[in-house]
Amino acid sequence: MSVTPVTSGTEEQPTAGTPATHGNRGGGLLDPEQLIRSLPDALRKLDPRTLWRNPVMLIVEIGAAFTTVLAVTEPSVFAWAITVWLWLTVLFANLAEAVAEGRGKAQAAALRQAKRDTIATRLIGWTPGAAANTYRDEAVPAPALKQGDVVLVEAGGIIPGDGDVVEGIASVDESAITGESAPVIRESGGDRSAVTGGTKVLSDRIVVKITQKPGESFIDRMIALVEGANRQKTPNEIALNILLAALTIIFLLAVVTLQPLAIFSKGYQAAALDSGAITDAGVTGVVLVSLLVCLIPTTIGALLSAIGIAGMDRLVQRNVLAMSGRAVEAAGDVNTLLLDKTGTITLGNRQATEFLPVEGVTAEQVADAAQLSSLADETPEGRSVVVLAKNDFGLREREPGVMPHATFVPFTAQTRMSGVDLGAESVAGGVRRIRKGAAAAVMKWVRENGGHPTEQVGQLVDEISGIGGTPLVVAEHLDGEPARTLGVIHLKDVVKTGMRERFDEMRRMGIRTVMITGDNPRTAKAIADEAGVDDFLAEATPEDKLALIRKEQEGGRLVAMTGDGTNDAPALAQADVGVAMNTGTSAAKEAGNMVDLDSDPTKLIEIVEIGKQLLITRGALTTFSIANDIAKYFAIIPAMFAGLYPSLDALNVMRLASPESAILSAVIFNALVIIALIPLALRGVRYRPAAASKLLSRNLLVYGLGGIIVPFVGIKLIDLLIQFIPGIS
Repeated sequence: MSVTPVTSGTEEQPTAGTPATHGNRGGGLLDPEQLIRSLPDALRKLDPRTLWRNPVMLIVEIGAAFTTVLAVTEPSVFAWAITVWLWLTVLFANLAEAVAEGRGKAQAAALRQAKRDTIATRLIGWTPGAAANTYRDEAVPAPALKQGDVVLVEAGGIIPGDGDVVEGIASVDESAITGESAPVIRESGGDRSAVTGGTKVLSDRIVVKITQKPGESFIDRMIALVEGANRQKTPNEIALNILLAALTIIFLLAVVTLQPLAIFSKGYQAAALDSGAITDAGVTGVVLVSLLVCLIPTTIGALLSAIGIAGMDRLVQRNVLAMSGRAVEAAGDVNTLLLDKTGTITLGNRQATEFLPVEGVTAEQVADAAQLSSLADETPEGRSVVVLAKNDFGLREREPGVMPHATFVPFTAQTRMSGVDLGAESVAGGVRRIRKGAAAAVMKWVRENGGHPTEQVGQLVDEISGIGGTPLVVAEHLDGEPARTLGVIHLKDVVKTGMRERFDEMRRMGIRTVMITGDNPRTAKAIADEAGVDDFLAEATPEDKLALIRKEQEGGRLVAMTGDGTNDAPALAQADVGVAMNTGTSAAKEAGNMVDLDSDPTKLIEIVEIGKQLLITRGALTTFSIANDIAKYFAIIPAMFAGLYPSLDALNVMRLASPESAILSAVIFNALVIIALIPLALRGVRYRPAAASKLLSRNLLVYGLGGIIVPFVGIKLIDLLIQFIPGIS
């Protein structure tokens, strides 16, 4: 099956998409109450056994402990001030991570309680179709269930674990998991058999076979992820941590050599005494630690973990459960999006869009006959015919129950028609029979009743088929006359409003979009042209999807796709980002690395945007962190050595009051900037679709230049304030 490039079609009216937000928590702004609630966790994270995972902040903590010893042995206001702010630097870093983790704890507690309180009815000896007296039941706590157990859940009961419906059909309330209040239907067989533990059966009864392993249920994974308990570092995070650790080691070696250098420069102590700066070896150690902390990239080191946790949290807010941080990160690097046509690009059901009459018949007559013949057609297509007739011609929908002389013919897959027979009491001259349905079926009916479809009908049918639509023919038969065709209804897949604009955004991001459909190539091309996707894959089979993904990946591209059926599982497993629908099968959810609790295929586009926002936020704050070190150099280096080398005073461009004031100001700013950036780390840098070069330029301008300017201003303001502290100035 080939992938055919397509060209852009006609423009659609733009509409902004609205992500699912029901049941969401705060979006990332710093809540003072959240800070207070997270403070105990931040204090617990001071344990070096916890902090070793963050080498930058571990070095800061070791430095804080060292200056504490120096401040105790050789006390001074300066030494204690430096010590306090170094400990606050570590605490603020821990607080950023604790706040990011803490936002999911309330939700996790509710989920854990629901799981603990659920009692299941386990069926012993049950087999499909078995009589009730051939098996027995027993009550067991939900956590005691094992993979392969069969349980009975009746109306009002809670489904005790993830599984598949193996008998029965029921309406299920999934709001506890998805936040969506509308119930869904779950039934045995097909692609809507999967159920999730913690959801509630509203009607009927179902038998569920448990598919989860102990401790690996959907709720278990959700609890672990929203709490951040099982969040593993992503490859990019690991690489950045290695870079930060390397920089820390380099600066550590550089700072350690300064003390011998100072001793070697014989005039060091005298110069220090003259300048009022360093007076003994103890305080010299405090200054060296201060220099090290200000040189190493503490800002990004403090916020790196919080950025990753917040990225996962933003997905949870949109009711997407990512199985790993790697999946979120991969979403930000995606090059190709594979999107199912039905339900993703189109509304999912074909809609009537136009009534086309044959010669001698008006469009209103066709609409009237089409509406009458569609009253017994409960399919979405049939209902759309009724609505179109009402909207375009003001024809009020007539209820079957108030038409006593009418016999309605419901639509069936066998006849492929629906219709109505109006009795002699309601039609002058005898019975009037109206039929609407597939072109071949209706034209056969016309011939069987003495009529002959006109050539014009054939032309209309061919024209609609040629542009990717579906033609429905409307015909009537009056007693004593041959049957005749009245016209044709144009059914088409309706592209969702705003899809073209969203695909344009994807294109600006450098992402290639491919529509996957089972339609024939001509129909697929028509939809692809209208939607504005880059390519399409028509008459797609599971093997075709898998082959397309592998072909894209061989070219070095990352691929994302959505799916809900067992036949999608191989492709979901192969894709770099596989988003399974929560309404789909267990096989699909196990194969993917994300699950969309709302089962909205268009969510894939939002997932990509969240992934890119995560990468941009990490890059922006890394840029800011490295850039703001420049101001600290200008604050501390002149303060340390201007007494020994007077020419270095020219570097004191901020004209800071004294060496002690300069050093303390830099340390205080270094701590405060962490707490100031927590909201940005949690909320994320605003993402605007653009080319990579434009994003890089904007990043360097805002966070590179800003990272240089802000510390100069901040350190100077702090210097002005601390001049009033005795023992510092």
